Amino acid sequence: MAETINRREFVRRLAEGTASALLVSVCCPIPSLASTGEEEYDPTEHFYGMGIQVDRCIGCGNCAKACKAENDVPEAPFYFRTWIERYRINSDLEATVDSPEGGIKSFPLPVEKEEEEILRSFFVPKLCNHCDNPPCVQVCPVGATFKTEDGVILVDDEYCVGCRYCIQACPYGARYLHPETKTADKCTFCYHRITKGMLPACVEVCPTQTRVFGELKTRTSPLRRMMRMNELQVLKPALNTAPKVLYSRLDGEVR
Repeated sequence: MAETINRREFVRRLAEGTASALLVSVCCPIPSLASTGEEEYDPTEHFYGMGIQVDRCIGCGNCAKACKAENDVPEAPFYFRTWIERYRINSDLEATVDSPEGGIKSFPLPVEKEEEEILRSFFVPKLCNHCDNPPCVQVCPVGATFKTEDGVILVDDEYCVGCRYCIQACPYGARYLHPETKTADKCTFCYHRITKGMLPACVEVCPTQTRVFGELKTRTSPLRRMMRMNELQVLKPALNTAPKVLYSRLDGEVR
C-alpha cells in the first residue's frame, strides 16, 4: 500500500528536498530569507511574491532552462513551469506572440523583411501567479492544490487524482499534467530553495535581474523596493485573482 502523508508533512518534505540538478554552484541568499540553517523554517513569518521587470528581459531562456533542470520538468517542449513569450508589434499596430519551445533556446532573429514591418518587440516571462484568490484551489475536488501560510500555491501529488480541473481553471495557462506522475504540476517558487534562504532557480540565473523575488510584507526586501520604484501591473486584473507576480512596464498588448 502506498504511503500516505498529511499536508504538513508534505510541505516539510518539499522544503527539505534537494534539487536533482543545479545549474550554478553558488547560491546567493536573500537577506530577507537568509537563516543560520539551524532555525526551523516558520512559514507564518513570510509572504512571498515575484516582480518581473519587462524592459530588462532579453529572451535568453536561461530561466526556463534552469527551472527544468532544478525541478525535473519533462524535457518535451510543451512542459514548462515558467516560459517566455515574445511580443512583436507590426506597422498595423497588431501584436503577434510566439514562444518557440517556451523560449528555452532563445528566439530566432527576424528576417530582413520582418524587421521592416516590426515597430517594436519585447519579451514577457510567465509562470504561476501564486494568486491570493486562486481559482485552482477553489475547483480542486480533493484539496490537492492549496495555499501555504507564506503565500505559495502548491500541489500535493499524494492527493492529486489528475482530474485536470485546476489546469482548466488556471487563467494563466501555468499548469500541466505531468506525463509520468499523472498529477498536476506547476511553478512552486522553488519552495525547496526559498525555505532555506535561497533564490528560486529562475531568479538566480537571470543575467539582467529581470526577476525580483522577495517578501511582500517586509519593507526592506528587494521586491518591496521594486514596488516602490515602479508602476506595477498584473496579468488579467479583471479576474480578481490577486496575483502575487507583479510586472513593471507591462505593455497593454500583453494578455
